[in-house]
Amino acid sequence: MLARSRRSVAVVDSGTPRNAPADGVHGLLGLEGIPPAELLRRGREEVRRYGGKVLVGEVTAAEAVPGADPRFTVTLADGATLRARRLLVATGLRDVLPDVPGLARHWGHDLVHCPYCHGWEVRDEPVGVLAVGPASVHHALLFRQLTDDLVYFTRGTDLDDETRTRFAARAIRVEDTPVAAVESTGSTEGSGSTEGSGSTESFGSTEAAGSAAGGRIAGVRLTDGRFVPRRVLAVATRMLARTDGLAGLGLPMEELPGGMGRRFATTGPAGTTSVPGVWVAGNATDLTAQVGASAAAGALAGAHINADLAAADTEAALAAADAP
Repeated sequence: MLARSRRSVAVVDSGTPRNAPADGVHGLLGLEGIPPAELLRRGREEVRRYGGKVLVGEVTAAEAVPGADPRFTVTLADGATLRARRLLVATGLRDVLPDVPGLARHWGHDLVHCPYCHGWEVRDEPVGVLAVGPASVHHALLFRQLTDDLVYFTRGTDLDDETRTRFAARAIRVEDTPVAAVESTGSTEGSGSTEGSGSTESFGSTEAAGSAAGGRIAGVRLTDGRFVPRRVLAVATRMLARTDGLAGLGLPMEELPGGMGRRFATTGPAGTTSVPGVWVAGNATDLTAQVGASAAAGALAGAHINADLAAADTEAALAAADAP
């Protein structure tokens, strides 16, 4: 939107999108199933076609420059410095997985988080929902639409009698025994192995290796030694907006209820914030937005930024005309 409005645009892109481990992007009309890397390649090409610059790098610092009209200095990891009149933060988010040994290696493949992003691809498979809190109840009901074989692992979370009755009515099996580990087809099934560090891990890019190296999910090992076969696991991750290098802007953050995550707070339409000259779009502020919604938010923010710049340009021209 900005480049097509003949604005000077620089996009700083590290090339590590949240969906990098996924095989394809789903629910994006006209581009269903496109590999994430191909979508990124096309996007960069289109921005450059209209004169925009795409810089491969990472932001290490961003600060406002004092003045009547917003100005910013942005420093990159390679030491380069950019100066801008307006900023659009579109950093996306990182997913934090529950602390279960053997789980993280399957992220983006047999370990899924969104029924709309991955549900069709795992339909009719034996699915297990690893509960993390209240949001997992809704999660389970959505995945039940996709499979008749669903097990809900409570993992110490509360599950009231009314919810248990609802689950029973939908033939959702509830397993209250704590989870010891997730086992893979490449591991020794039935051995009780807890291979993996067990530490909580955060993913926003290619940090997750996927299931290729460790085989597919075989099932869930419980602390009493029982093994529950599953082909797919679903988990509501804790989603954290990526804030690296942006502390100097002083953008307010907002915690969402139920431990769902943390996002940049906006103050109005199109991603405006309380910091003059700074907009936020996509998963950095709307944690549940899919690719299409994030792209639409970016387009709307771009149009609003252009309008804001047009107004500032007009004020500057008036001031120049009135000068003695």
